[in-house]
Amino acid sequence: MKRGAEPGTSWNWRSALVLAVFMLLAAALLGRAVYLQMFDEQFLQAQGKERHLRVVQIPAHRGMILDRNGQPLAVSTPVDSIWMDPQELAAAGARVPQLAHALGMPSAGIRTLLRQNRDKEFVYLQRGMDPYAAQRVTALDIPGVYSQREYRRYYPAGEVASQVLGFTNVDDVGQEGLELAYNNWLQGTPGAERVIVDRYGHWVQDVESLRAPRPGKDLVTSLDLRVQYLAYRALKQAVQQQGARSGSIIVMDAKTGEVLAMANQPSFNPNNRADYAPAAYRNRAVTDQFEPGSSMKPFSILAALLSGRYTPNTVVNTAPGFYKVSGYTIRDDSDYGAIDLTTVLEKSSNVGASKIALTLPPQLLWNTLSAFGFGQLSGSGFPGEVPGSLPSYRSWSQARQATISYGYGVAVTALQLADAYDIIADNGVRIPSSFVRVDAPPRGQQVIPAPVIVTLRRMLETVVSNEGTGRLADVAGYRVAGKTGTAHIAQNGGYSNTDYISVFCGMAPASDPRLVTVVVIREPSRGEYYASTVAAPVFAQVMSGALRLLDIAPDNLGNLTTAFVVNLGYSS
Repeated sequence: MKRGAEPGTSWNWRSALVLAVFMLLAAALLGRAVYLQMFDEQFLQAQGKERHLRVVQIPAHRGMILDRNGQPLAVSTPVDSIWMDPQELAAAGARVPQLAHALGMPSAGIRTLLRQNRDKEFVYLQRGMDPYAAQRVTALDIPGVYSQREYRRYYPAGEVASQVLGFTNVDDVGQEGLELAYNNWLQGTPGAERVIVDRYGHWVQDVESLRAPRPGKDLVTSLDLRVQYLAYRALKQAVQQQGARSGSIIVMDAKTGEVLAMANQPSFNPNNRADYAPAAYRNRAVTDQFEPGSSMKPFSILAALLSGRYTPNTVVNTAPGFYKVSGYTIRDDSDYGAIDLTTVLEKSSNVGASKIALTLPPQLLWNTLSAFGFGQLSGSGFPGEVPGSLPSYRSWSQARQATISYGYGVAVTALQLADAYDIIADNGVRIPSSFVRVDAPPRGQQVIPAPVIVTLRRMLETVVSNEGTGRLADVAGYRVAGKTGTAHIAQNGGYSNTDYISVFCGMAPASDPRLVTVVVIREPSRGEYYASTVAAPVFAQVMSGALRLLDIAPDNLGNLTTAFVVNLGYSS
């Protein structure tokens, strides 16, 4: 202290300086507050909104898929998904075991998610939970853990129509079948809403609706669930009884081209996502091609009728039951001798069909097969459909032309066969097949003259007579026209002597066909493999039930009376 200075002078000066600094700071803070309140109000409001206002998405449910009579085939049910903000949950790490127990997850798994996603703000913990189970989780009020409303697809018919309907993924987007083909139609548009949230991110108050959710549109299919159940059950029973590798069946409305039923084996349950295996969920009826065997003969015979050189009564000599073409041996099961064209179909003579085909111009045979849609997509728009194979006639050798006449050297799908036989059923008119209900018969294209088709249909009725290969396809009370087909399966550049495909294609009532049904059984392994004993009985079982379910009038009452008498035991 300097001599002569007052003792408290230095202390008073310092106190005044500190007080002045504090007053300046207070004035600065007050000025800043006044500035923010009066001149930067929008900034404060924006900050407040950023912390307490959120724009949330309002989910929109997917449209229903219905059968033609309004029965639900696919519906969307509300579910909740649990998600976390890793940064918030990490701060409440002590409650992870409690969360893990509620979710049925290991604590270590949640901690791993926290470590791997520490820079993120949104991570799913569990999706598609029952809303009540999700509510129990959110009731724990664990910081950083939230729920979100979503929708999950449910299929009331289970595996009965699974390959046709397909399925959606966890985000409710179509992945296969009609779910994929009509995804844009079925998928809804989510809405948006501005809400107030508390400091934990919980939704506490609605502020305004920004966009209303728009549900997806319903899809009314061509399927008839009653016929679908019937077809599925009969096919599954046949595949199991025959020890077959797989099978397909189609029931089609002959007048509209609508697919009333389509089933495959093996199948899968679309309600069990753990059961999703590619081998099971593909729709074999449209994706798997095969050589159709004798089910192709009606089209070869039709080409002969169109040539003007043949009639149903024209005789062809098939003796001695085999012959060679370019070193390739063509055989029949028996020596049928000299038979007419109708008997060629009735007995399913390879020799007869091929001899007839070799007298025709290759282009005529190719044009006829092409007119029936072979080698082309059906136009149904079903995902994954393949066009089959019909080689150009310019590349045909004599052996190729001969074998094509009875179903080798070409490849088809079950849907292509159904479309082709539908043309026979509809008097030569070709209409596109449809998986959506058709309220008025579409205008088709006359690809074959009606009189020739009517003649062919009468010839095909003999196949289902007591003398024909398809007699087990007979349906009491109805005239049936159809054709069996048994083919060796191509393997390693040749044909297997043990693996076969059995096919029956037919229609009823034959006087004015209303239904077309195609049955395909692949690789039966229990001794029987001929279509006459493997596929034809399935056709009869399904067609008999479908005709009655749809109240289609019988056209063969004499046949119905005979069947009734036999069932009563009055006939040997």
